[in-house]
Amino acid sequence: MKKMIDIDFGSTRYDELVELRYKILLEPLGLKFLDAHRAKEMNYLHIGCIESLDDKLIGGLMLAPIDNETVRLMEVCVETKYQREGIGRAMVQYAEAQAKEVGYSTMVMHARLTAVNFYEKCGFHQEGDIFEEQGLTFARMVKEL
Repeated sequence: MKKMIDIDFGSTRYDELVELRYKILLEPLGLKFLDAHRAKEMNYLHIGCIESLDDKLIGGLMLAPIDNETVRLMEVCVETKYQREGIGRAMVQYAEAQAKEVGYSTMVMHARLTAVNFYEKCGFHQEGDIFEEQGLTFARMVKEL
């Protein structure tokens, strides 16, 4: 059974999330995780999904405050063998509920082009032009909560 959890910055579980993000999102592109990024993440909300049978972290994401109304969804990742089981969608829905509960009304994100369809199914819509960031191509996606 899968369970959504909040992850405390700097905890052992946070370190597991950093490793999972690196393995799923960065390593395949030849990118490195820079420890300098950790300081920026201190005020982010970190969400994970665990396989409750063995307490293994199998997915995660971050929510980064932009202003009092807007939060940015970042680095959604699911362990490869658990992909296409609805975990990503469940994490996004959980993140939306958490964001709404603390007062955010809008969620934004930068989706890789390969993920735009997934986020559209989650209720996001594309806004603005396609853009490049660190050699990758993204679409800005927005959802009113």
